[in-house]
Amino acid sequence: MNRLVLRDLVASTKAEMLRLRKWPAFWILLGTWILLNLTFAYLFNYLAYTSGESGRMSNGLPRQALLQQMLPVAVPEVFTQGMAMFGGALMLILGALTVGSGYGWGTWKTVFTQRPSRVSTVAAVVVSLAVVVVGLVCVAFVADIAIAGLVAVSESQPLTPPSLDRALLGILTGIVILGMWTLAGALIGAIARGPALAVGLGLVWVLVVENLLRGVAGIFPPIEVITDHLPGTAAGSLAGAMRTVDGPATPGVLEVLSRNESLVVLVSYLVLFAGGTIWLMRGRDLV
Repeated sequence: MNRLVLRDLVASTKAEMLRLRKWPAFWILLGTWILLNLTFAYLFNYLAYTSGESGRMSNGLPRQALLQQMLPVAVPEVFTQGMAMFGGALMLILGALTVGSGYGWGTWKTVFTQRPSRVSTVAAVVVSLAVVVVGLVCVAFVADIAIAGLVAVSESQPLTPPSLDRALLGILTGIVILGMWTLAGALIGAIARGPALAVGLGLVWVLVVENLLRGVAGIFPPIEVITDHLPGTAAGSLAGAMRTVDGPATPGVLEVLSRNESLVVLVSYLVLFAGGTIWLMRGRDLV
C-alpha cells in the first residue's frame, strides 16, 4: 500500500512538473525575480559606485562599502535581502496561480477523477513547488556569484568566494523565505478557488496589511506579540539576520526576531500552509 502511494506521488509530481514547465507564466515569474535580483543588487549599485554618488538607490553606503557588497564573498547576504518582500510577492503569485488556475480551468475536476488519490495529487503540487523554490534559489545564487565575479575582475578585487557554511546558510535562508511565501500563495489559491482573487489577496497582505499592522503595534504594544510573528515579519527577520553592514535596510528586511526564532516561525508556517492546502483540496467539493 505504501509503495502504491509513493508511486502515485512520484507520478503526480512528474505530471505537475511537466505542467509547470509548459506554462509561460511560470517562466515569466521566475525570470522576473532573477532579473530584479540582479538589477537591484548589482546593476544599480554598480552605477552608483562608478558614478561616485551614494544615493538612495545604494542605501547611502560609501563607495568602498558599496563595492564590498558587490563582491562574491557578500553574495549570501546580498541575494537574500530582496526575498522578504519583492521575491516573496512574486513567489506568492506563483503559488496562487499554480493552485488557483486549476479551479478556473477545471483542471482539478479532471485530475481528481483519475486514479491517484486527492492527497497524492495535492501533495505532488506541494512537492513540485518545493523543487521549484530550491532550484530558483540555487540558480539565483549561482547567477549572483557570476555577476559578483565579473565586478571583482573589472575592479581588480580578489575573487574570494563565500565560506561554505555562509553560502549554505544563505541558500537555506532563501529556500525557507521563498518556500513560505510560495505555499502561502498555494493556500490562498485553495481558499479563493481561483487565481485572480488569490493573487490580489496575497499581494494586499504582503505589501499593505502587514505593514499597517506593524505600524499599529507601534502605538498599541499589546498586539506586538502577534505582529512580531506574522509571516512577513519572520521572513524579514531571517533576511535581516544575514546582514553584516550598517545603514538603511532593503524594504521588508527587519530585525524583530533572532535567526533561530524566525526560522522556527517560518518552518511552522511552511507546515501549516502545506497541510492547510492539502486539507482544503482533499475535503471540499469542486462544484
